[in-house]
Formats: sequence, structure tokens, C-alpha cells
Amino acid sequence: MTEMTMARLDEWMIILYAVSLVFYFTDYVKRNTYLHYCAVFLFAVVFIMQTTTIVARVIQHGQLPIYTLLDGVYIIAWLLLLVSLLFYTFHSYNLILFIMNSIGFVFMTIHTFGVAQRASLRVSEMLISELLLIHIVFAFLAYVAFAFAFAFAILYLIVYRLLKKKIWTKQFDRYPSLHQTTVGMKRSIYAGIPLLFISLLLGLQWAQVVLEEWSVFDPKVWMSFLVVLIYSGLVYLKKIGRLRANDFAWSVLIAFLFVLVNFFVASQWSSFHYWM
Repeated sequence: MTEMTMARLDEWMIILYAVSLVFYFTDYVKRNTYLHYCAVFLFAVVFIMQTTTIVARVIQHGQLPIYTLLDGVYIIAWLLLLVSLLFYTFHSYNLILFIMNSIGFVFMTIHTFGVAQRASLRVSEMLISELLLIHIVFAFLAYVAFAFAFAFAILYLIVYRLLKKKIWTKQFDRYPSLHQTTVGMKRSIYAGIPLLFISLLLGLQWAQVVLEEWSVFDPKVWMSFLVVLIYSGLVYLKKIGRLRANDFAWSVLIAFLFVLVNFFVASQWSSFHYWM
């Protein structure tokens, strides 16, 4: 395989791996058979692509690609995915599979950015630029998901107030039910958390490769992690019954304020995140 072909395969594996993790996380917190099978299917596709590249390297070089650090990282990512798929065949411990494949995704991103450093200038610039694009797109998708949660929270509070005060307006039939708004909030957050977390992992790898000086304590970085923790905390408290629906809606509204601060304010304080 040519260097450009390998780079393209790595890109697609990163994208498919990331999407499968989003599906798997959503299935874990809110059982969804369709998303579960979609996640497993995408994992299998990534595994086939990884196996194909390994076989191609063996045919090309006449030996297993295990003698350099980057090759070792790639083989570990492949083995993690292999074991995960075998484990899935005999057991249904979703959390273990999610953790193992999250680790595999981290190893895959390390390998991809490592290859970008050692590739030819044209391929390196292309790969780093497009991985940065993936990082930005996933971050924006996460912000959109959290915005939907915010909108559903507003609708919930409006409908709750109308029902409590028994106000029946002409527009009342156009509002969703309390159950529908609650489901909308939860599903939006379920999508936003893994999207933002994956974006963070890709962004950290990009900073490690491209920037000479950067810090994990950069306002944009720690604020993004804080947003992930806040929404994860809301999901956990809701799941164990510590947040009732009305309190959950207010919490979602407050959490979105942190998203806005992260997007507009933290970017201005960041040493390497800024708007032109």
C-alpha cells in the first residue's frame, strides 16, 4: 500500500472507531439494541481494516510490523479490538467492552499522529490537518447535542408550568409531552458526552504533535474536561434517582452555561485556541 493510502485508511478507522464509541456509550447508558449492533458492526469493520493493513505490511516487508514503537502501538490496538470482539461473542459485559475499545481508540490515535510525524511532508501535513478537522467537527457536534438538550429542557419547564397552573393555550397541543422532553434531554446528552470526549482526545494528540509549547491546564482544555464531567455527573445523578425531572431540566440549563463559557470565553484565554 502507498503512504497516502495508509494515511487515508488510518483516518477512516479513526472516524469509524469514534462513531462506534458514541453508539456504544449511548447503548450503555440507555439500552438501544439498534445502536448496540451498529457499534459492534463498526468495530468489526475497523478490525477488518486493521487486519488488512497488517497483512499488507507483512506481504510488503516479509515480517510482522512489531519492531518499532508505533508498530507495537498499532498491534496492541488491533489485539484490543480482536479480544473485545471475541469477548462479545461469549459475554455481554458492555462496560468492559466500552472501556477496552476506548483504550484501543487511544492507541489508534497515538499511532495515527505518530505516523503523521514520520510521513513525508505532503502526507504529514494532510493527515495532521484532516485529523484536526475531525477534532473540530466532533467538538461542534457535541455543542449541537448539548444545545438540543438545552432546548428540550426549556420545553420541559414550559410544559411543566402550563400543566401545573392548568393553562391550556391554543399552542398547547403543539408542545411535546414531559416524557418526550425528558427523553430528548437525555438522548442529546448521551450523544454529546462521547463526542466531546473523543474530540478532546484527538485535540490533545494534535497539540502533542504540532505545538512546541502547550499545557493540559490551558483554559480551553480543562474547561472542556469540566463540561464532560458536569454532563456525566448529571447522567449519573439522574440514573440513580438523585435528580428528579424538574431538577434535571434546571441542571441541564445551568450546564449549558458552562458550554457557552467554554466556547466563547475559554477560547479567548487559550494560548492555542482562538478565533480569527
